[in-house]
Amino acid sequence: MPIKNRLEWFDTCLGQYLLEREQSHFDQAVVDVFGYNAMQIGFPQYDFLSANRMPLRFCAAIEESAALRAAPEFLPVETNSIDLVLLPHVLEFSANPHQILREVQRVLMPEGHVIVCGFNPRSLWGVRGFFGSVEERFPWRGNLMPKLRDAPVEKHFPWHGKFIALPRLKDWLTLLDFEITKDRLCCYAPPFSQEKWLKRFNFMEAAGDRWWPFSGGIYFLTAVKRVHGMRVIKPEWNEVRAARRGMAPVAQKLGADTSGQEPRLAARNGILVKTPTQGGE
Repeated sequence: MPIKNRLEWFDTCLGQYLLEREQSHFDQAVVDVFGYNAMQIGFPQYDFLSANRMPLRFCAAIEESAALRAAPEFLPVETNSIDLVLLPHVLEFSANPHQILREVQRVLMPEGHVIVCGFNPRSLWGVRGFFGSVEERFPWRGNLMPKLRDAPVEKHFPWHGKFIALPRLKDWLTLLDFEITKDRLCCYAPPFSQEKWLKRFNFMEAAGDRWWPFSGGIYFLTAVKRVHGMRVIKPEWNEVRAARRGMAPVAQKLGADTSGQEPRLAARNGILVKTPTQGGE
């Protein structure tokens, strides 16, 4: 899909409604993530890392306005060098989302964070993405566009994307040794194209987290890269060698006279022992 079409959609009332809530959540999610390097993949026109305080913050995308022009599937970034990665609506519009996640796992440092934002297919937004709008499915309706009667139906942004369910995304990240730390949904209002209808259903935003938290149109998923190590258990070689070098006790000779040592040993143990010379016996 052309970039121009995508930017035009974000300028609509529905796109602005989406951006406002996503920017608010990203600001809360990245403000307490610390490190040195933070990278946003895709959407260089919007700075979702503005609230983060890392020294280096940049965006990697194929657009000319990106600080690093690169495909998300093959990032020219050193392994284990990034502390935070943002993926705003990148996976559902990619032909190979698994490769993108593998690249993210590669460039992230151990204990690094990744925050994924995507459309929820199990919501009203997902239903519209499945069916599309009336104009997209029937462009000749009302004889407004008679030349497109025989043309194939084409969905526009963002309804042409392959929305990924949240449980499936969690499984993908778990297989890549990520630990899911937080997930949240937003945009509970139906995806109306007209601003007046969005305002009428604005009450659903306040009640969404309480009454239908699973039906938000947009989800945010935070995961941490875990690196499993092992500790080799070794025997205490130093103690064994010290015991071998220690002096062994001197063995007593057979038949040796130890009568002189008995009173001292008995007195040390608090026992009084009479010898034949005591008591005149």
